[in-house]
Amino acid sequence: MSQSRNFDCGFFVFSPRSHPDKDLRYTLGYHFYPCNLIMFDAFQQQLANNGFTQPEITQLSDSAHFIELPTRHILLHQGEVASEIHFLIQGICHSAYLTDKGKEFSKEFYWENDWIIGFESLIKQQPSPYLLESLTPCSILSLPIETLRVWREEKHSIYLKLLETQLMYKENKERFMLLYSAEERYELFGQHYPELLERLNDYQIAAYLGITPISLSRIKNRQ
Repeated sequence: MSQSRNFDCGFFVFSPRSHPDKDLRYTLGYHFYPCNLIMFDAFQQQLANNGFTQPEITQLSDSAHFIELPTRHILLHQGEVASEIHFLIQGICHSAYLTDKGKEFSKEFYWENDWIIGFESLIKQQPSPYLLESLTPCSILSLPIETLRVWREEKHSIYLKLLETQLMYKENKERFMLLYSAEERYELFGQHYPELLERLNDYQIAAYLGITPISLSRIKNRQ
């Protein structure tokens, strides 16, 4: 899936350890199967589509390294300070808050062409208040969070663009959640991401839409 999250209602999110000292293209070609070069090209194209200049794309690419994750791999433990940010090339990840009583509250789902950035760790260097894990096998480009922290201090255009896209996502998701009924949110989700209806289970879809699994079941039964 190469599309970004762009609903008609304006709901949008920008969609962006092994060998950090090596050239990324060499790492991809040497350590992984050739089709990963296609994924890398898709990463660069996605950056270009979202307003990044060629020098910025080159700088991001040179700072990144490629990793592949199995299902249910924990990228970041709750209470751990994030050391990297991620661009999800392929697969689905999930972040969730875990309570002392054993409850789990979904924060967000991430899929192809999404950036995953822990701003608590980036800005305040504080532990993450949520867990981040893969729900499927994932292909990810990761960048050291320290690199982004330097760009933040320098007010680098890359940092500003990443921040702007995250802010726009928060604004538009809030509008999506407040102005549309549960049934309308489900319909919009299905229209734009029919393949995700197959890749996510009902519990996960309900969590993404901000409703209970029972409510989702009722919505599906009415359609």
